[in-house]
Amino acid sequence: MGIFEPFRAIGYITSTVPFSVQRLGTETFVTVSVGKAFQIYNCAKLNLVIISPQLPKKIRALASYRDYTFAAFGNEIAVFKRAHQVATWSKHVAKVDLLLLFGEHVLSLDVEGNMFIWAFKGIEEHLAPIGNLQLTGKFTPSSIVHPDTYLNKVLVGSQEGPLQLWNINTKKMLYEFKGWGSSVSSCVSSPALDVVAIGCADGKIHVHNIKLDEEIVTFEHASRGAVTALSFSTDGRPLLASGGSFGVISIWNLNKRRLQSVIRDAHDSSIISLNFLANEPVLMSASADNSLKMWIFDTNDGDPRLLRFRSGHSAPPLCIRFYSNGRHILSAGQDRAFRLFSVIQEQQSRELSQRHISRRAKKLRLKDEELKLKPVVSFDCAEIRERDWCNVVTCHMDTAEAYVWRLQNFVLGEHILKPCPENPTPIKACAISACGNFAVVGTAGGWIERFNLQSGISRGSYFDMSEKRRYAHDGEVIGVACDSTNTLMISAGYHGDIKVWDFKKRELKSQWDVGCSLVKIVYHRVNGLLATVADDFVIRLYDVVALKMVREFRGHTDRVTDLCFSEDGKWLLSSSMDGSLRIWDVILAKQIDGVHVDVPITALSLSPNMDVLATAHSDQNGVYLWVNQSMFSGLPSVESYASGKDVVNVKLPSVSALTSSEADDDDMERQVLENSGALQASSFSISQKQIPELVTLSLLPKSQWQSLINLDIIKARNKPIEPPKKPEKAPFFLPSIPSLSGDILFKSNDSEADGDNEEKNKKDQNSMKNFDALESPFSKLLKSSWDSKHFLDFTNYIKSLSPSALDMELRMLEIIDEDIEEELIKRPEFISIGQLLDYFINEVSCKNDFEFMQAVVRLFLKIHGETIRCHPSLQEKAKKLLETQSLVWQKMEKLFQSTRCIVTFLSNSQF
Repeated sequence: MGIFEPFRAIGYITSTVPFSVQRLGTETFVTVSVGKAFQIYNCAKLNLVIISPQLPKKIRALASYRDYTFAAFGNEIAVFKRAHQVATWSKHVAKVDLLLLFGEHVLSLDVEGNMFIWAFKGIEEHLAPIGNLQLTGKFTPSSIVHPDTYLNKVLVGSQEGPLQLWNINTKKMLYEFKGWGSSVSSCVSSPALDVVAIGCADGKIHVHNIKLDEEIVTFEHASRGAVTALSFSTDGRPLLASGGSFGVISIWNLNKRRLQSVIRDAHDSSIISLNFLANEPVLMSASADNSLKMWIFDTNDGDPRLLRFRSGHSAPPLCIRFYSNGRHILSAGQDRAFRLFSVIQEQQSRELSQRHISRRAKKLRLKDEELKLKPVVSFDCAEIRERDWCNVVTCHMDTAEAYVWRLQNFVLGEHILKPCPENPTPIKACAISACGNFAVVGTAGGWIERFNLQSGISRGSYFDMSEKRRYAHDGEVIGVACDSTNTLMISAGYHGDIKVWDFKKRELKSQWDVGCSLVKIVYHRVNGLLATVADDFVIRLYDVVALKMVREFRGHTDRVTDLCFSEDGKWLLSSSMDGSLRIWDVILAKQIDGVHVDVPITALSLSPNMDVLATAHSDQNGVYLWVNQSMFSGLPSVESYASGKDVVNVKLPSVSALTSSEADDDDMERQVLENSGALQASSFSISQKQIPELVTLSLLPKSQWQSLINLDIIKARNKPIEPPKKPEKAPFFLPSIPSLSGDILFKSNDSEADGDNEEKNKKDQNSMKNFDALESPFSKLLKSSWDSKHFLDFTNYIKSLSPSALDMELRMLEIIDEDIEEELIKRPEFISIGQLLDYFINEVSCKNDFEFMQAVVRLFLKIHGETIRCHPSLQEKAKKLLETQSLVWQKMEKLFQSTRCIVTFLSNSQF
């Protein structure tokens, strides 16, 4: 175990595997593959509902039915019920490429033409296929479809061009279609009987009658390329949607037999899958550009418009940076997109707008990508002025202007920063001052200029007057930085010269030479250290004030790609093209941890709280998160789990935080805990170390313990309004007999009625005996002996109860009828009330689960307060609980008052 352990990957929406759509009740869900795991989205808002555990290999095909999801990986098929793997089918000897849901069965087809039939009813007992068949001849399957109303029959398309109709019951080929001399790339059944649409690699779509083996109509894509996806509309409109390898979606009118509309820039890459939602004018599309989109046909001209979408980077990110106290990550990719990812909630991730790109592209008949800004090579941000004006500055590849962004509105700003207009050269570096008012940019020609972010006006340039130059550096400026007080500005040139400037006067104060070409610099404003990376793979740390080198770190064997200081300045993280990530202790001047990944890290960023590390990798479109184990392990020192000088091989984080085996282990452990009545024990087995003078909170949702306090109000509010019921007719003079069943019984002189009443009373007595025989876990735990372990078990159990369930358990102990004192103290309800008072005294004195215990004690006294008031033995325990509660609260109130005084003093002080 190292300091940073793999957690999960974000920014992945879909891959090159066709999605699977299913309908549950009134909701529609889509299952998409993301590498070795799958995700399920609710189509109502395209919000993520389920992420599966990671499989050993990449998913090659998907199918879904209600709660079941079938994922083919390698030559095996994993069966999931929701997010839990329940079975693995492994009869194929070749890679499985196609899956088809076929009634209560699943058909799987591998690359060698072996088809297996699997039954998923009673899946735990039946792991073997119920049948199989072998496709004949030189036939490489490329698509499979079940024509509607064709009992036990499937149509299989091939890469060679022909199609075969098979009866899977008799395992015989019924007919072979010659095809059209081109590979079949997609095949779909239409709402009309006997009609299927077949897409070919030559760009043609053939609508064919398979009963008569006659072609009805042929369409051809204007953009050429293979037809990769097809779908028929099922809402009554005669429409056929087709997707091609160039990201274009074409809509064909089947009645008029012509092209109706074209979505030219639907996606930036090949269309992987298309599907019209059942009986809705909505088309869903997925592409290899890592996006999932929904189109609605509600315009007057019949053209579709974009309804909603989810997307991530379609090319690897180049720069990443944590933002908003570690809750978001800013990411700039090679796909010319500037994105904001949410670490907490995936739905909040979005791309920053570049102002009416789609509208301008449509007018100029260009793709959106052609009008977007070029890829970002460097950027800086300042949260302090987010509400006032633009607070992000970006430098773009081979671009002589820097652009500003307003993150509050997620949009490109109105100002463009243009340094040295008489001799424009590409901008290579940028930085924002600590106050958020100024931006400093450096160009490839050695020019450094300062701009005001609010107005976008230039506020002067930095010149090296000692050598009478009209620029700051001889060559390219590879980095600029500002200190925390706007006193100094540091710049570095490609040729190894580092210069320190007076920020306001723009005069050179000092300079030194590293001795070799520089690649990157990072400045830490708190400790005043400047980290530099040279082309000799050595990291050097300089004290900017003392003007001397204070640390030198060696270990990387290839180009260093990125550097990052921790927030406190004690750690320096570096990544390299040799695949290593190294953590250096600045104070101890040594490497304290190192990991090696298969894919080199190109960018990294550590959150301000130092709890999460984000990395970007070459040829990977997502952002990978790593968790800092030192924040959660509770171990005394970093050396106890860090690797020191050694570099440990580690796998990249997956989309899911769990692998399939870990998920199975988690399910098994959960079942064991459920059987033992301690389901929540694992959830609350957090380190019990406690600061002596403080209290420990329960970490429960606020609503859970607040509902205990306001349970009566909630019940009254949620009580349905019922019409008054007419009472049962009975003479007013007939007395009634009480019964446990709740039925009204009346006294009668009739012997038959008396017999009925006696029989009814016997039933009530039997029901009471049966009721007494049933004991809840709450009662069983109360009857156990009290010790430290028992206290913890009981606390975990009541935490697992809902507010209404806990209220019911406490009310079950309520004493309704009054007995003689000697008999009363022997009743189990009376004994349980005394045990609960002892439990509350212990928990309040230990100061554990403070806010939850206060709510439970309040509910307990509300229910049993009258019983406690009437009995001296319970009164003594209640007095002891009051003394304990008062003592604990006095200490807490003293701490609150002390803190309040300090805050008041500091807020009124003038610095």
